Amino acid sequence: MVTLRCERKKEWRNMRQKASIGEYLAFLSIKYEVNPEKFLYALRSAEEHKKSRCAKLSIQFRGKIKNKLIFLIMKGSEVIAQFPMDEEFLLNKSNQLRNFIETDRIRRYLAKKARTATANSIKDLRTGMSHVSLKAKILEVTQPKHVVTRYGNLASLAKALIADETGKIKLCLWNEQIDSVAAGDTVQIENARTSAFRGERQLSLGKKGTLNNIELEPEMIPTDLQQRRPGN
Repeated sequence: MVTLRCERKKEWRNMRQKASIGEYLAFLSIKYEVNPEKFLYALRSAEEHKKSRCAKLSIQFRGKIKNKLIFLIMKGSEVIAQFPMDEEFLLNKSNQLRNFIETDRIRRYLAKKARTATANSIKDLRTGMSHVSLKAKILEVTQPKHVVTRYGNLASLAKALIADETGKIKLCLWNEQIDSVAAGDTVQIENARTSAFRGERQLSLGKKGTLNNIELEPEMIPTDLQQRRPGN
C-alpha cells in the first residue's frame, strides 16, 4: 500500500511539473471520475467560500501568494493534490477543462488506463483492454482454417461466438484450444485481451490467457441471445 501511494504521488508530481494547470486539472478530473466543468466550478466556489465539494472530492482554498491561489484537494481523509494556480486562469470564465482533455499526455494516460482496465461483462469490453476475465456461453464455433502467423508459423484458427447477459463477441481459438470447447459450452475466460479486426472487436487469449469449461445456470443467457446448434 505504501509503495502504491508513492507511485501515485510520483505520477501526480510528474504530471504537475510537466503539464499546464488546465491539463493538470483535466487529469485530476479524469483520474477521480468527476465532471471536468463541475470540478472547475467547484474550484471557483472554493476560492469564494473557502470550501466546496465535487462528487467525492473536497476542495479547500488555502490562501493567496502574490497572484497564485493555493488549493488542497482531498478524497475522504486522503490528500490527493495541493497546487498553486494563476488567479487569471481560474477567473477566466472562457476556460473549460474539456479543452485540455485532448492533449497527448491525457490521451496516453487514457490509453494506459484502458490497457490495464478489467472487465467482467462483454458490454464493458473496449479495444486495447488486457486482463479480461468473464463467464460466457459458446453459441457457435467456425470451422478451423490454416493461417500463417506474423512469425511465419502455420497454425489453425477458429472463431467462437460467445455471449453473456450483456452482449456477444468473437473469441479467437488457436490450435489445441479449438478442440477444447464446443457450441453449448459455458466457459470461464481469464487474462484475455481485446483487439479489433476489420473494425470488429474480438477477444484472444495470448500466452497468459486461459479457457475452462464450467457449469452455469441456464438463465444467465437470455433467450434472445441463445442460438441453437446446427441440426437442432
